[in-house]
Amino acid sequence: MSGKEEFNFNDAVHATRDGIADATSIANTLLAQLTLDERLSLLDGDEAFWPGVASMLLEGYNKTPIVHGQIDRLEIPGVRFADGPRGCVLGESTAFPVPMARGASWDVSLEERIGLAIGRECRAQGANFFAGVCVNLPRHPAWGRIQETYGEDPIILGELGAALVRGVQKNMMACVKHYALNSMENARFQVDVEVEQPVLHQVYLAHFRRIIEEGVASVMSSYNSVRGEFAGQNKELLTDILREQWGFQGFVISDFLFGLRDGPLSLKNGLDIEAPFQNIRSLTLKQALEAGTIHESDIDRACLAILGQQIRDAVRRDVSNPSMDVVFCDEHKQLAKEAAVKSMVLLQNKEVDGHLTLPLSAEVSSVAVIGRLANSNNTGDRGSSAVRCPIVVSPFQGLQAALPKAQVLLEDSDDVEQARKAASASEVAVVVVGYDWRDEGEYTIPPFTTNPGLMKILPPTDGSERVEKVKAMMLNQQAPGDISDDSYGLGAGGDRHSLRLRPRDVEIIKACTEVNPRTVVCIVAAGVVIMEEWDKLPAAVLYSWYSGCEGGHALADLLLGHANFSGRLPFSIPTTEEHLPFFDRDATKITYDEWFGQRLLDHLGVKAAYPLGYGLSYTSFKISQLEFEAGIKQDSLVVRASVENTGPREGRYVAQVYGVIEGSHRPRRVLLGFAPVDLEAGEAKTVEIPASTRPLKRWDQGEWSLASESINVEIGAYAGDEECVRNF
Repeated sequence: MSGKEEFNFNDAVHATRDGIADATSIANTLLAQLTLDERLSLLDGDEAFWPGVASMLLEGYNKTPIVHGQIDRLEIPGVRFADGPRGCVLGESTAFPVPMARGASWDVSLEERIGLAIGRECRAQGANFFAGVCVNLPRHPAWGRIQETYGEDPIILGELGAALVRGVQKNMMACVKHYALNSMENARFQVDVEVEQPVLHQVYLAHFRRIIEEGVASVMSSYNSVRGEFAGQNKELLTDILREQWGFQGFVISDFLFGLRDGPLSLKNGLDIEAPFQNIRSLTLKQALEAGTIHESDIDRACLAILGQQIRDAVRRDVSNPSMDVVFCDEHKQLAKEAAVKSMVLLQNKEVDGHLTLPLSAEVSSVAVIGRLANSNNTGDRGSSAVRCPIVVSPFQGLQAALPKAQVLLEDSDDVEQARKAASASEVAVVVVGYDWRDEGEYTIPPFTTNPGLMKILPPTDGSERVEKVKAMMLNQQAPGDISDDSYGLGAGGDRHSLRLRPRDVEIIKACTEVNPRTVVCIVAAGVVIMEEWDKLPAAVLYSWYSGCEGGHALADLLLGHANFSGRLPFSIPTTEEHLPFFDRDATKITYDEWFGQRLLDHLGVKAAYPLGYGLSYTSFKISQLEFEAGIKQDSLVVRASVENTGPREGRYVAQVYGVIEGSHRPRRVLLGFAPVDLEAGEAKTVEIPASTRPLKRWDQGEWSLASESINVEIGAYAGDEECVRNF
């Protein structure tokens, strides 16, 4: 190795790649070159708090990488942050369908390819860290940020999150978030979550554990507290479980601005980086070191985790450096369209005049595209996950392009009578209803009136006019101008007030179905929409989600039958709000248990309006010959079954494996694994599905055992499928 002052980050990478020592040992050598001030600089952002906040709010969030711990003297690049998860937030990048839509694809290989594309776009724009693997379990579907996660089940969350990590980490470090128990938006800065230990491990940490095992580089802590201690300084979560039980070797970064309350305590308890700017730690760590509250060993532990992971990333990543040509390239746009096609879920498809409504005839002469969202570039909320995509294809634009010989009429006035008139004058009415960033999304800035403790987090200002303006905006919850064009509008989003459509949307649906029997309703949303008051009226109903930059083209392909529906619900939809857990969006305390979603419906003994995994196709399938065997690992199964396409055209069957526990206080039916299989008309295949037995186990003082001696396995098209095949 080189002399002491010459051994820099690049030397460390080469030494690790050449096998001289492992990354941790090499990181130790690099760490020895750093002064105390340089070590402390690794533990927070590189920009001062108020200038950083001013840039974020006045100039746009994360347009360029946010840097933590760059040390030019030793060529240490630092953690160069890019947000997600619907795409790379930097610059003008490709907007993929939101993760909940991608969860509806049930396709891990697709998600890995999306991760590869996002990683390339982020890296081309100077980032080495993607904080967009969001896998929080939505205990209640009103959660405003539900669009950023994949579904209601730990298996879906774990497998798709792991796939995104695999793809991203071919080019950069990935970060899984928000650890843990974060699924309330308005209350996220104040709520304390109570949870029993078995439920914590069996349900709310299961998917995080799976992604840690996949080798994710980093974990982001959440804002909320757990059992009385904030997650960003919670020793049980960050040290006892994450590092000691799961063996995590990466680093932990805080959620932004308000992710910790005590700098020295957060360091001692396992938080490595305060993000995104210099704030609490820059004011307290040196004094705490002098007072003996923390020790240099605490600092070195965090520095080693940060440096070691940067070295591993540089060694592991693809040696070719993506150029700016990959950003919003044709290949990525096509991938976004593929994801949108595979995500959309057909819920109903009735016959009209002896023929199924969908797919539409290629000879259709006129289509009315109706609703306030019909020509919207609505890709989701406008919080930290918003992607500034150059071009977004709306439903109207997609149908207009796909039907050049037909009359495609746009009616987006949100007027009931105008909608009725347009539907009456057209052969087919496509009604686009649902939500946008005003109805659900990230609750960006906390209300200081109900969170007075957060005032203590704000450091002194420099007195400049720019900074004082920004501080006043934060304290008064004022937006910096027109947030319709801003990616981080103050106070936007939040938890949903209602799980139903706006009354105006329902009026428009009823008006259109009264005058046009071929009315197709497309739901733009990320989570549950309770639709019992109207869903039997239209000829067809589908979830089109926040479908990314190519969503309009994807919708047209599906409606016209150029592609087949293969999306399946990643959550259950109840018939009424009474079949959901308690939810108070302004809560200061909440108890999480294992009764939510499909599990709660089964526990209550009520049927879902649409169960977990449900979705229709333009063809039909038959499944038979279930076999399964224990895998090499004690916690896995390999399940096989024969699937036959019995219908008239090609299609995709999503085989879902469930474990059924009789006579237990645990949920009766739990998802164990899944796999999509593509089949031509008349074709049959044997599908092999990797499955986990972990959902069938109970946690007891750190030990795992099967929850019951009587466990059965079934495989079908959705939870509770009456045509499934069983081993009993």
